[in-house]
Amino acid sequence: MLDLAAALSSAMALVTSLDPQMLVIVRLSVLVSGSAVLLAAVIGLPLGALLALSDFPGRGALVVAINACMGLPPVVVGLVVYLLLSRAGPLGEFGLLFTPSAMVAAQTVLVLPIVAALSRQVVADLWEEYGEQLRSLGASRPAVVATLLWDGRFSLLTAILAGFGRASAEVGAVMIVGGNINGVTRTMTTAIALETSKGDLALALGLGIILIGLVTAVNAAVFLLGHVARRRMG
Repeated sequence: MLDLAAALSSAMALVTSLDPQMLVIVRLSVLVSGSAVLLAAVIGLPLGALLALSDFPGRGALVVAINACMGLPPVVVGLVVYLLLSRAGPLGEFGLLFTPSAMVAAQTVLVLPIVAALSRQVVADLWEEYGEQLRSLGASRPAVVATLLWDGRFSLLTAILAGFGRASAEVGAVMIVGGNINGVTRTMTTAIALETSKGDLALALGLGIILIGLVTAVNAAVFLLGHVARRRMG
């Protein structure tokens, strides 16, 4: 019990003193997860709108596949990205394995289905409500997509923040493709796993406190945005 109390005290000291080693890990974690979410949003929002507003052969199967991919196991995603980026893989010549870029790619694959699936539902609901009005105004397809995405911006931001929460708490995929290299690819989650196995509970607890605070802040933002969206729609 005394060891745990000492470790917790040391962890709080690291957090409050803004330990340089800890800041490097936190900064990389936020950069990787933020970049992955940005890429997932750029791809996923238009994809979700396309699935909501278009009718083409195989659309239903694609929707089911994207919904299923929301629960993709991170270690499986990490393995697939690893095989693609390894020297024997089709993208091996770019030398991206064990770099932050590989970690961004893995997290993008994890977050993309969440953004695409949730945005598809948001746009579909808005189209059902405003579709006749937009058709009567003679709006073009790009104008319809832009209008619906803007009108559902609060709900879509909720989807994006939910994706960030998934990315920032993920460990399996980034450890496989990043290698957990100190100062290069070590994130909060991979560092917590490593430091715990080494017995350095102070750093692991300190990073855990920051990670919990980050995830809590993201979930609070999701709740507030959802509340604002419900008030606007109500």
